[in-house]
Amino acid sequence: MKHVVSVSIGSSKRDHRVELNFKGENIIVERVGTDGDIPKAIELISSMDGKVDAFGMGGIDLYLRAGTRKYIIKDAIQIKNAAKITPMVDGSGLKSTLERNLPRYINENIIPLKGKTAFILTAVDRYGLAEGFDEMGCSLILGDVMTALGFNIPIYSLKRLEHIASIIAPIACRLPFNMLYPTGKAQDKEENLAGKYDKYFHMSDIIAGDFHYIRRFLPNDAKGKIIVTNTVTKDDVAWLRDRNAGILITSTPDLSGRSFGTNVIEALAVAMLGKDPDDIEGQDYLNILNDMEFKPHVVYLNDAEASIAQTE
Repeated sequence: MKHVVSVSIGSSKRDHRVELNFKGENIIVERVGTDGDIPKAIELISSMDGKVDAFGMGGIDLYLRAGTRKYIIKDAIQIKNAAKITPMVDGSGLKSTLERNLPRYINENIIPLKGKTAFILTAVDRYGLAEGFDEMGCSLILGDVMTALGFNIPIYSLKRLEHIASIIAPIACRLPFNMLYPTGKAQDKEENLAGKYDKYFHMSDIIAGDFHYIRRFLPNDAKGKIIVTNTVTKDDVAWLRDRNAGILITSTPDLSGRSFGTNVIEALAVAMLGKDPDDIEGQDYLNILNDMEFKPHVVYLNDAEASIAQTE
């Protein structure tokens, strides 16, 4: 039996455990949150190191990416280093492969994307997704400076993001991570700042990126919007439905009532491949997930098909 564990510094309210069977082999996949407590996450990893087949690093990325440059997040290093025996991944392998292919899947199976506007709340942690929308002919609004730093400065191109990231990211990545991203109980907080960024949501056909940022900033009325994200629970789906969103699309499938984060699915792939993550190519991830018949999960939340037809 394979055992995959995501140790997350996110809210423990989002914990989940499933048992799968792939070609006769049973697999336990679980997510354990530490409510923002990094020392507790390190302790959990140390206690399970060598006893499970792969770890996912949840609630934090090892690095941010813009173009070909990567910026290491200081607080993530100590979490990764806690795993001495069991391989640990943060989901970046899937973000640059699976998520990059997601806009093409949407374009071919759900709605033509050329000419649509995609508001990506943070592209430095979803750079492959942003590239995918750009390649499908979408106009981009990148909200990194707005959602992470609080300045009302939209970015309209990947090239501009690369330039800004080269200045800000080396400094930002050395800050305590909870200053940049909601952790623990902050993940349960809704923070629509008096409509501060509403106009960018209303300008856009597609709202994409990390769900915790979407939950913080999505307007009360998101009628007909296509939400492209990951790591959503049943409660999150109901929340999006209450806000009149049109379609929810996650890059990973629904597993017993929720979609797991890319770090979990990447850890699952590592466990199944039985390789060191450094030896795994992007196509290896795609092949094993295709073999397991993992596909994007699509939920029509409200009268989405009608609302989309009106915008075309």
